[in-house]
Amino acid sequence: MEIKQLLKQGFSKVKVAEKLGISRVTVYRYLKRNPQEMAEWIEKTKTRKKKLDNYKELILSWLREHPDMTAAQVFDWLTEKYEGLEVAESTVRLYVRYLRKQYDIKKEKNPRSHEAVPELPMGQQLQVDFGQTDQLKPNGEKVKLYVIAFVHSHSRYKYKEWLDRPFTTRDVIQSHENAFQYFGGITDEIVYDQDALILVSENSGDLILTREFQTYREERNLIIRMCRKADPQSKGKIENVVKYIKYNFAKNRLYYGLDAWNEAGWAWLERTGNYKIHHTTKKRPVEVFSLEKQHLRPISQRIDKYADNHYESSITRTVRKDNVIWYKSNRYSVPLGTFHRTKEVYIEVTDEGFLYIRESKGGPIIAKHKIDPGKGNLIQNNKHKRDRTKGIDTFIETVVSGFTDEEKARWYLDEIYKRKQRYIRDQLQLISKQIKKYNQRLLDLALEECMVKQLFSATDFSDVIQYLERQQGVTVTEEAMYSQENVPTSLHPLGDSIVQTNTQTRDINEYVSVLEGNER
Repeated sequence: MEIKQLLKQGFSKVKVAEKLGISRVTVYRYLKRNPQEMAEWIEKTKTRKKKLDNYKELILSWLREHPDMTAAQVFDWLTEKYEGLEVAESTVRLYVRYLRKQYDIKKEKNPRSHEAVPELPMGQQLQVDFGQTDQLKPNGEKVKLYVIAFVHSHSRYKYKEWLDRPFTTRDVIQSHENAFQYFGGITDEIVYDQDALILVSENSGDLILTREFQTYREERNLIIRMCRKADPQSKGKIENVVKYIKYNFAKNRLYYGLDAWNEAGWAWLERTGNYKIHHTTKKRPVEVFSLEKQHLRPISQRIDKYADNHYESSITRTVRKDNVIWYKSNRYSVPLGTFHRTKEVYIEVTDEGFLYIRESKGGPIIAKHKIDPGKGNLIQNNKHKRDRTKGIDTFIETVVSGFTDEEKARWYLDEIYKRKQRYIRDQLQLISKQIKKYNQRLLDLALEECMVKQLFSATDFSDVIQYLERQQGVTVTEEAMYSQENVPTSLHPLGDSIVQTNTQTRDINEYVSVLEGNER
């Protein structure tokens, strides 16, 4: 209507487009529609389905529970929960903005100023820093976690490790070894903050390192540079990485244990941390690092002498109730009963690709597996499986001995086994209870009746023998034996010894009295 009014006032279509802030093509397209068509089109645009509408309630629950959640973290959580989801991050960003506006969910902000620094050549610098977060367990309990992070200044390729206690110098050294193995080499220099785990003091530019780290520095021939105090810009890249880890990976995520936490963290690196396009470089860190890796100094053989006192999860794993442990996103079996003996086992990875599991450090190997390169698999040794047939045959023979005709009883129990193999132990236990409770004659009669009627269930056997017990002791006529009133259709006449139960009869006046409200 505004377009038509401006045209009537003498404005050209070009001027109309300029005044309304739309293109000339849009003006031409709108003028082709009559008012009815235009109204229908506008209404249609209001109800058009969005690509993420199927995930609307899930995203809303995240935003309502965590108002400070970023669109980037929503994107990461979606791709983690739905691996096959194909959606651009910009689509998620627009959809989150739309939901915040529609449901008035304001975002909490904590702005911080940064200063740009020049880009460094490939392989020149690695930055290292620490961080800590408070996480919630599923039961609502809080736990403080500590992280050490590494990032290559050129490619922004990252690595990180977590602990549920403060780091020691040996922990820091072992994390360096793990990082160098992960990167496949060492940079020309490594930049640190003035942390007490590494630096004792800075004497007018002369670095005095802790004894252990100084030894490690000489062994690896590391060139170290310490940042000046109150100068975060000299290591701004790693500070951004620590912030990224805390607010994209860790924030609002429940803590299920250190092993699972580290496994999820490494998966996050592959999925998000090293895969997403970096906002500054406009490139994926993983792709840039494939070139930068060629500029790293090759590492010599791994130094493991510092691993003895490394954090527990690096050499131990928690035994689950189903007698498996997690290792690199796969489950590996341990012998049955391990969970009841110990809640943690020690693991060792060999150069040949095998995983050794021990109940104690240096103790005998209780399980050995070939490491599976996949994810989400169960690697199980057949010797670790329960022999589900063991004891069943003996149990069957025990139950069979409770009947006079053992051959019939064995055939009957074998038929139950065929039909209810998964619950055979429960079935045998129920029949065994009947054997202890009832006399031989009732047991044999119930077995005969169940075989005739093909009632192959311990519950049916129990119902039949209870019925026979109620009927015992009264002689019945042939007519009464076949009466539907007195005998269930599932039973045949079983002889003169079977009892017939007579139903109690009441005078009609008793029922009338109850209906009139005179019940005492």
